[in-house]
Amino acid sequence: MRHFFGNMKTEELYTLFTKSSGISTDSRTIEKNQIFFALWGENYNGNKFAAEAIEKGASWAVIDDPAFETDKTILVDDCLFELQALATYHRKEIKASVIAITGTNGKTTTKELVSTVLTKKYKVHHTRGNLNNQIGVPLTLLSATADTEMMIIEMGASHIGEIRTLCLISKPDYGIITNIGTSHIEGYGTLDGVIKSKTELYEYLRKVNGVALYNDKDPILTEKIYKLVNRAVPFSDPTGIMLVVEPESSDMKLNLAATYHHKSYKISTNLFGSYNIENVRAAIATGLFLGVEMEDIVDAIEKYQPGNNRSQIKVSKNNTLICDSYNANPSSMCLVIESFAGIKAEKKMCILGDMLELGEKTEEEHIKVLKFLQQHNIKDVILVGDNFKKVSAGFKFRSFANINKLKDFLKAEPVKGNFILIKGSRGMTLEKVFDLL
Repeated sequence: MRHFFGNMKTEELYTLFTKSSGISTDSRTIEKNQIFFALWGENYNGNKFAAEAIEKGASWAVIDDPAFETDKTILVDDCLFELQALATYHRKEIKASVIAITGTNGKTTTKELVSTVLTKKYKVHHTRGNLNNQIGVPLTLLSATADTEMMIIEMGASHIGEIRTLCLISKPDYGIITNIGTSHIEGYGTLDGVIKSKTELYEYLRKVNGVALYNDKDPILTEKIYKLVNRAVPFSDPTGIMLVVEPESSDMKLNLAATYHHKSYKISTNLFGSYNIENVRAAIATGLFLGVEMEDIVDAIEKYQPGNNRSQIKVSKNNTLICDSYNANPSSMCLVIESFAGIKAEKKMCILGDMLELGEKTEEEHIKVLKFLQQHNIKDVILVGDNFKKVSAGFKFRSFANINKLKDFLKAEPVKGNFILIKGSRGMTLEKVFDLL
């Protein structure tokens, strides 16, 4: 196996890349003059689709199995490593600054808010959707154009060492860890494992003398920042001038009061939940640190519309839905339930799906959520999935083994006039019930 990222072939491939219309890893959606990378998956060998990609107009197909060579293929040792190497080469060539964002909760919302704010001053390119892993990060980098000034790269991980690898690929100048909580415990083993994984971003920034912007209200991050980073900028003091951001009373959408440079600002967001305050603080602090005017920051945050079922408020003809079903872990689940409990409404309902990838902690963490619901006096609860079903006896909550069973129930017994929180792991596909509510 060749040395990681060290091969002349990457330079030759980059020349071809500059003449192409981009990179694709999916032969089904390949566009004319793109370069196809034949990646491997758990259940497929991408090399088998190289010929199809070329037939559909790909200029080249990068493969790592010589059995599929043609005059339009480029044979490499490992397609994923070559994709990552090409992305790193491109990152150096376009010379944009890179901000890396990781964390247990809120990284996608923070990424979106930071991007929206920085767009007021810079040509910004950012992670689309959830392309935040060892394939998604290279694809994000490679889709940046030459005039990009700021790249906002979201980094997800489920095992120790993955953030380190993503840093080697994207080489961030700045970094934000939103928070550290219990997610992917199955991959990490313990909370200490989660901390070690996320703070790999801090370790990288120390080595390159990069800047970590951090939530100085978070005790874990505050403790780690001074041990691991040379240059640290707290959210409350991004420019040498104190920034104060506090919640204002509101029932549904998050409203904030901010004070900066002897001026007060009212910020009306389109986000649900007080747990989003720190994501907004991150965006304001990053904007100020990088020279965006406060008035422009406020305007950007107020205009931001959440998407993809993250802290979204949707009003149907029958109910008001709080859609936060893109993902879930124990800490995010409790945070959203706490915010939902504060809503003043006569009829409230929770539809909660299983939390996945918790390993031996699965039963314990699901029981904690059910007890949390009881503590907050939320009685009308529908649970979806085997994990909740196994521990729901005695809690007097309705429970369904899967989303299809819930759909059948909702068709038979329609729900109307409710405020409904919908939260669960991505694999539970809770968005399938939106049309029935």
